[in-house]
Amino acid sequence: MSDFNTTDFTNPSTFILLGIPGLEAAHVWISIPFCTMYAIAILGNFTILFIVKMELSLHGPMYYFVCMLAITDLVVSTSILPKMLAIFWFNSREINFSACLTQLYVFHCFSVMESGIFVAMAFDRYVAICHPLRHSTILTNPVVAKIGLAAVLRGGILILPYPFLLRQWPYCRTNIIPQPYCAHMAVLKLACADIRVSSYYGLFVLFCVMGLDVIFIVVSYIQILRAIFCLPTKEARLKTFGTCGSHLCAILVFYMPGLFFSLTYRFHPNVPLQFHVLIANVYYLMPSMLNPIIYGVQTKQIQSRLLRLFTHKGT
Repeated sequence: MSDFNTTDFTNPSTFILLGIPGLEAAHVWISIPFCTMYAIAILGNFTILFIVKMELSLHGPMYYFVCMLAITDLVVSTSILPKMLAIFWFNSREINFSACLTQLYVFHCFSVMESGIFVAMAFDRYVAICHPLRHSTILTNPVVAKIGLAAVLRGGILILPYPFLLRQWPYCRTNIIPQPYCAHMAVLKLACADIRVSSYYGLFVLFCVMGLDVIFIVVSYIQILRAIFCLPTKEARLKTFGTCGSHLCAILVFYMPGLFFSLTYRFHPNVPLQFHVLIANVYYLMPSMLNPIIYGVQTKQIQSRLLRLFTHKGT
Protein backbone atom coordinates (compact mmCIF):
# COMPACT_ATOMS: atom_id res chain seq x y z
CA MET A 1 0.00 0.00 0.00
CA SER A 2 2.99 2.31 0.17
CA ASP A 3 2.59 3.15 -3.50
CA PHE A 4 -0.63 5.01 -2.68
CA ASN A 5 0.87 7.24 0.00
CA THR A 6 1.92 10.80 -0.51
CA THR A 7 5.63 10.87 -1.22
CA ASP A 8 8.41 13.43 -1.66
CA PHE A 9 9.99 13.27 -5.10
CA THR A 10 10.82 15.54 -7.99
CA ASN A 11 10.96 13.01 -10.85
CA PRO A 12 8.50 10.17 -10.27
CA SER A 13 9.37 6.90 -11.97
CA THR A 14 5.72 5.81 -11.99
CA PHE A 15 2.25 7.17 -11.50
CA ILE A 16 -0.67 5.31 -9.96
CA LEU A 17 -3.90 5.37 -11.98
CA LEU A 18 -6.90 4.85 -9.69
CA GLY A 19 -9.48 4.01 -12.34
CA ILE A 20 -12.85 5.36 -11.13
CA PRO A 21 -12.16 6.63 -7.59
CA GLY A 22 -14.68 5.40 -5.04
CA LEU A 23 -16.06 2.78 -7.42
CA GLU A 24 -13.16 0.32 -7.31
CA ALA A 25 -15.43 -2.52 -6.18
CA ALA A 26 -17.51 -2.10 -9.33
CA HIS A 27 -14.60 -1.88 -11.77
CA VAL A 28 -15.35 -5.27 -13.35
CA TRP A 29 -18.96 -4.28 -13.99
CA ILE A 30 -17.98 -0.81 -15.21
CA SER A 31 -15.59 -2.43 -17.69
CA ILE A 32 -18.44 -4.18 -19.54
CA PRO A 33 -19.93 -1.07 -21.23
CA PHE A 34 -16.47 0.38 -21.88
CA CYS A 35 -15.27 -2.85 -23.46
CA THR A 36 -18.45 -2.99 -25.56
CA MET A 37 -17.98 0.59 -26.73
CA TYR A 38 -14.37 -0.10 -27.63
CA ALA A 39 -15.30 -3.24 -29.59
CA ILE A 40 -17.95 -1.30 -31.51
CA ALA A 41 -15.46 1.50 -32.21
CA ILE A 42 -12.82 -0.92 -33.52
CA LEU A 43 -15.27 -2.91 -35.66
CA GLY A 44 -17.13 0.15 -36.95
CA ASN A 45 -14.10 2.23 -37.90
CA PHE A 46 -12.28 -0.65 -39.56
CA THR A 47 -15.49 -1.42 -41.49
CA ILE A 48 -15.65 2.19 -42.71
CA LEU A 49 -12.01 2.01 -43.84
CA PHE A 50 -12.59 -1.32 -45.60
CA ILE A 51 -15.73 -0.14 -47.40
CA VAL A 52 -14.17 3.09 -48.65
CA LYS A 53 -11.09 1.21 -49.83
CA MET A 54 -13.11 -1.41 -51.71
CA GLU A 55 -15.79 0.85 -53.23
CA LEU A 56 -14.33 2.98 -56.03
CA SER A 57 -17.35 5.28 -56.06
CA LEU A 58 -16.41 6.39 -52.53
CA HIS A 59 -12.94 7.56 -53.57
CA GLY A 60 -13.69 11.24 -53.12
CA PRO A 61 -12.84 14.09 -50.71
CA MET A 62 -15.75 13.54 -48.32
CA TYR A 63 -14.96 9.86 -47.82
CA TYR A 64 -11.22 10.45 -47.58
CA PHE A 65 -11.98 12.78 -44.67
CA VAL A 66 -14.28 10.12 -43.18
CA CYS A 67 -11.34 7.68 -43.35
CA MET A 68 -9.07 10.21 -41.63
CA LEU A 69 -11.73 10.56 -38.94
CA ALA A 70 -11.91 6.78 -38.53
CA ILE A 71 -8.13 6.53 -38.10
CA THR A 72 -8.04 9.28 -35.46
CA ASP A 73 -10.93 7.62 -33.62
CA LEU A 74 -9.06 4.31 -33.59
CA VAL A 75 -5.91 5.94 -32.20
CA VAL A 76 -7.74 8.04 -29.57
CA SER A 77 -9.70 5.08 -28.21
CA THR A 78 -6.71 2.72 -28.33
CA SER A 79 -4.50 5.23 -26.52
CA ILE A 80 -6.60 4.98 -23.35
CA LEU A 81 -8.83 1.88 -23.44
CA PRO A 82 -6.27 -0.98 -23.13
CA LYS A 83 -4.74 0.55 -19.98
CA MET A 84 -8.18 1.36 -18.63
CA LEU A 85 -9.32 -2.24 -19.06
CA ALA A 86 -6.08 -3.49 -17.50
CA ILE A 87 -6.92 -1.42 -14.41
CA PHE A 88 -10.50 -2.67 -14.31
CA TRP A 89 -9.66 -6.34 -14.86
CA PHE A 90 -6.17 -6.89 -13.43
CA ASN A 91 -5.74 -3.93 -11.04
CA SER A 92 -2.68 -2.91 -13.12
CA ARG A 93 -2.52 0.67 -11.89
CA GLU A 94 1.12 1.60 -12.30
CA ILE A 95 2.27 3.49 -15.38
CA ASN A 96 5.80 4.62 -16.14
CA PHE A 97 6.33 8.40 -16.12
CA SER A 98 7.52 8.44 -19.75
CA ALA A 99 4.67 6.12 -20.78
CA CYS A 100 2.23 8.47 -19.04
CA LEU A 101 3.56 11.47 -20.99
CA THR A 102 3.44 9.45 -24.21
CA GLN A 103 -0.15 8.43 -23.57
CA LEU A 104 -1.32 11.97 -22.89
CA TYR A 105 0.56 13.28 -25.93
CA VAL A 106 -1.00 10.73 -28.30
CA PHE A 107 -4.45 11.18 -26.76
CA HIS A 108 -4.46 14.99 -26.94
CA CYS A 109 -2.61 15.14 -30.26
CA PHE A 110 -5.11 12.96 -32.11
CA SER A 111 -8.05 14.71 -30.42
CA VAL A 112 -6.78 17.98 -31.90
CA MET A 113 -6.32 16.24 -35.26
CA GLU A 114 -9.93 15.06 -35.11
CA SER A 115 -11.11 18.62 -34.59
CA GLY A 116 -9.05 19.69 -37.61
CA ILE A 117 -10.65 16.96 -39.71
CA PHE A 118 -14.12 18.22 -38.76
CA VAL A 119 -13.07 21.66 -40.01
CA ALA A 120 -11.86 20.08 -43.27
CA MET A 121 -15.19 18.26 -43.63
CA ALA A 122 -17.08 21.53 -43.09
CA PHE A 123 -14.98 23.11 -45.84
CA ASP A 124 -15.78 20.15 -48.11
CA ARG A 125 -19.53 20.60 -47.49
CA TYR A 126 -19.20 24.35 -48.10
CA VAL A 127 -17.51 23.86 -51.46
CA ALA A 128 -19.87 21.03 -52.48
CA ILE A 129 -23.01 23.11 -51.76
CA CYS A 130 -21.92 26.69 -52.43
CA HIS A 131 -19.62 25.97 -55.39
CA PRO A 132 -20.72 22.56 -56.72
CA LEU A 133 -19.27 23.04 -60.21
CA ARG A 134 -15.82 23.79 -58.78
CA HIS A 135 -15.81 21.06 -56.10
CA SER A 136 -13.76 18.56 -58.10
CA THR A 137 -11.23 21.20 -59.17
CA ILE A 138 -10.83 22.78 -55.72
CA LEU A 139 -10.68 19.60 -53.61
CA THR A 140 -8.35 17.49 -55.70
CA ASN A 141 -6.55 14.51 -54.19
CA PRO A 142 -3.31 16.50 -53.62
CA VAL A 143 -5.29 19.25 -51.87
CA VAL A 144 -7.07 16.70 -49.66
CA ALA A 145 -3.70 15.15 -48.78
CA LYS A 146 -2.29 18.59 -47.88
CA ILE A 147 -5.32 19.34 -45.69
CA GLY A 148 -4.85 16.02 -43.91
CA LEU A 149 -1.14 16.72 -43.44
CA ALA A 150 -1.95 20.18 -42.05
CA ALA A 151 -4.33 18.62 -39.50
CA VAL A 152 -1.63 16.15 -38.44
CA LEU A 153 1.08 18.83 -38.14
CA ARG A 154 -1.19 21.20 -36.23
CA GLY A 155 -2.09 18.52 -33.71
CA GLY A 156 1.48 17.38 -33.30
CA ILE A 157 2.92 20.87 -32.91
CA LEU A 158 0.20 22.27 -30.62
CA ILE A 159 0.44 19.37 -28.16
CA LEU A 160 4.23 18.96 -28.29
CA PRO A 161 4.84 21.43 -25.40
CA TYR A 162 2.58 19.39 -23.09
CA PRO A 163 5.04 16.57 -22.25
CA PHE A 164 8.08 18.86 -22.32
CA LEU A 165 6.56 21.28 -19.83
CA LEU A 166 5.26 18.47 -17.62
CA ARG A 167 8.73 16.92 -17.52
CA GLN A 168 10.16 20.18 -16.14
CA TRP A 169 7.94 20.44 -13.07
CA PRO A 170 8.78 18.90 -9.68
CA TYR A 171 6.21 16.48 -8.25
CA CYS A 172 6.26 16.51 -4.46
CA ARG A 173 2.61 15.99 -3.56
CA THR A 174 1.59 12.56 -4.73
CA ASN A 175 1.96 10.23 -7.69
CA ILE A 176 -1.72 9.23 -7.67
CA ILE A 177 -3.82 10.19 -10.71
CA PRO A 178 -7.53 9.87 -9.83
CA GLN A 179 -8.62 8.54 -13.22
CA PRO A 180 -7.80 5.56 -15.49
CA TYR A 181 -5.52 7.36 -17.97
CA CYS A 182 -3.01 10.21 -18.12
CA ALA A 183 -4.36 13.56 -19.26
CA HIS A 184 -2.70 16.96 -19.28
CA MET A 185 -4.61 18.66 -16.46
CA ALA A 186 -4.69 15.52 -14.30
CA VAL A 187 -0.87 15.25 -14.33
CA LEU A 188 -0.36 19.01 -14.11
CA LYS A 189 -2.33 19.22 -10.86
CA LEU A 190 0.20 16.91 -9.21
CA ALA A 191 3.07 19.38 -9.71
CA CYS A 192 4.22 21.46 -6.74
CA ALA A 193 5.48 24.47 -8.69
CA ASP A 194 4.10 27.55 -10.38
CA ILE A 195 2.26 25.82 -13.23
CA ARG A 196 0.67 28.91 -14.75
CA VAL A 197 2.67 28.53 -17.97
CA SER A 198 1.31 25.03 -18.58
CA SER A 199 -2.18 26.01 -17.47
CA TYR A 200 -2.32 29.08 -19.71
CA TYR A 201 -0.93 27.12 -22.63
CA GLY A 202 -3.61 24.48 -22.10
CA LEU A 203 -6.26 27.22 -22.27
CA PHE A 204 -4.59 28.55 -25.43
CA VAL A 205 -4.84 25.11 -27.05
CA LEU A 206 -8.46 24.82 -25.93
CA PHE A 207 -9.21 28.20 -27.50
CA CYS A 208 -7.41 27.29 -30.75
CA VAL A 209 -9.21 23.96 -31.06
CA MET A 210 -12.65 24.53 -29.52
CA GLY A 211 -12.73 28.25 -30.32
CA LEU A 212 -11.27 28.83 -33.77
CA ASP A 213 -12.36 25.47 -35.19
CA VAL A 214 -15.95 25.95 -34.03
CA ILE A 215 -15.97 29.52 -35.42
CA PHE A 216 -14.75 28.24 -38.80
CA ILE A 217 -17.39 25.50 -38.83
CA VAL A 218 -20.17 27.92 -37.86
CA VAL A 219 -19.14 30.38 -40.57
CA SER A 220 -19.07 27.56 -43.12
CA TYR A 221 -22.56 26.44 -42.17
CA ILE A 222 -23.91 29.99 -42.26
CA GLN A 223 -22.78 30.14 -45.89
CA ILE A 224 -24.19 26.66 -46.51
CA LEU A 225 -27.60 27.61 -45.07
CA ARG A 226 -27.68 30.78 -47.14
CA ALA A 227 -27.07 28.71 -50.27
CA ILE A 228 -29.69 26.12 -49.25
CA PHE A 229 -32.40 28.73 -48.61
CA CYS A 230 -31.78 30.12 -52.08
CA LEU A 231 -32.80 26.80 -53.68
CA PRO A 232 -36.17 26.96 -55.46
CA THR A 233 -38.03 24.01 -53.88
CA LYS A 234 -38.46 22.54 -50.41
CA GLU A 235 -37.44 19.09 -51.68
CA ALA A 236 -34.18 20.46 -53.06
CA ARG A 237 -33.46 22.26 -49.80
CA LEU A 238 -34.11 19.15 -47.69
CA LYS A 239 -32.06 16.93 -50.01
CA THR A 240 -29.10 19.31 -49.97
CA PHE A 241 -29.23 19.82 -46.22
CA GLY A 242 -29.43 16.04 -45.79
CA THR A 243 -25.91 15.73 -47.18
CA CYS A 244 -24.71 17.62 -44.08
CA GLY A 245 -26.66 15.55 -41.55
CA SER A 246 -23.96 13.05 -40.64
CA HIS A 247 -21.34 15.79 -40.34
CA LEU A 248 -23.54 17.89 -38.05
CA CYS A 249 -24.32 14.90 -35.81
CA ALA A 250 -20.63 14.02 -35.51
CA ILE A 251 -19.76 17.64 -34.69
CA LEU A 252 -22.33 17.80 -31.89
CA VAL A 253 -21.07 14.51 -30.43
CA PHE A 254 -17.48 15.76 -30.47
CA TYR A 255 -17.61 19.43 -29.47
CA MET A 256 -20.53 19.99 -27.11
CA PRO A 257 -19.66 17.50 -24.33
CA GLY A 258 -15.94 18.20 -24.77
CA LEU A 259 -16.33 21.92 -24.16
CA PHE A 260 -18.59 21.28 -21.16
CA PHE A 261 -16.20 18.83 -19.48
CA SER A 262 -13.06 20.86 -20.21
CA LEU A 263 -14.52 23.96 -18.59
CA THR A 264 -16.04 21.98 -15.72
CA TYR A 265 -12.70 20.30 -14.95
CA ARG A 266 -10.91 23.66 -14.83
CA PHE A 267 -13.41 25.95 -13.17
CA HIS A 268 -15.77 23.76 -11.11
CA PRO A 269 -13.65 21.50 -8.90
CA ASN A 270 -16.60 20.79 -6.57
CA VAL A 271 -18.22 18.42 -9.07
CA PRO A 272 -18.10 14.90 -7.53
CA LEU A 273 -14.94 13.20 -8.77
CA GLN A 274 -16.60 9.86 -9.51
CA PHE A 275 -19.22 11.56 -11.67
CA HIS A 276 -16.70 13.64 -13.57
CA VAL A 277 -14.28 10.78 -14.27
CA LEU A 278 -16.99 8.30 -15.27
CA ILE A 279 -18.87 10.67 -17.59
CA ALA A 280 -15.66 12.07 -19.08
CA ASN A 281 -14.50 8.53 -19.92
CA VAL A 282 -17.81 7.85 -21.65
CA TYR A 283 -17.48 11.10 -23.60
CA TYR A 284 -13.96 10.37 -24.82
CA LEU A 285 -15.09 7.00 -26.18
CA MET A 286 -18.43 8.12 -27.55
CA PRO A 287 -17.20 9.80 -30.78
CA SER A 288 -15.07 6.76 -31.65
CA MET A 289 -18.11 4.52 -31.25
CA LEU A 290 -20.78 6.78 -32.75
CA ASN A 291 -18.97 8.25 -35.76
CA PRO A 292 -18.94 5.02 -37.83
CA ILE A 293 -22.58 4.42 -36.86
CA ILE A 294 -23.55 7.96 -37.87
CA TYR A 295 -21.80 7.76 -41.23
CA GLY A 296 -22.93 4.19 -41.82
CA VAL A 297 -26.60 4.98 -41.17
CA GLN A 298 -26.86 8.42 -42.76
CA THR A 299 -24.59 7.96 -45.78
CA LYS A 300 -26.47 5.99 -48.41
CA GLN A 301 -23.35 5.00 -50.37
CA ILE A 302 -21.70 3.43 -47.30
CA GLN A 303 -24.99 1.88 -46.23
CA SER A 304 -25.66 0.27 -49.61
CA ARG A 305 -22.10 -1.06 -49.88
CA LEU A 306 -22.37 -2.54 -46.39
CA LEU A 307 -25.68 -4.20 -47.26
CA ARG A 308 -24.18 -5.66 -50.44
CA LEU A 309 -21.25 -6.98 -48.43
CA PHE A 310 -23.52 -8.86 -46.02
CA THR A 311 -25.83 -9.97 -48.81
CA HIS A 312 -22.95 -11.55 -50.74
CA LYS A 313 -21.73 -13.26 -47.57
CA GLY A 314 -25.22 -14.59 -46.91
CA THR A 315 -25.50 -16.09 -50.38
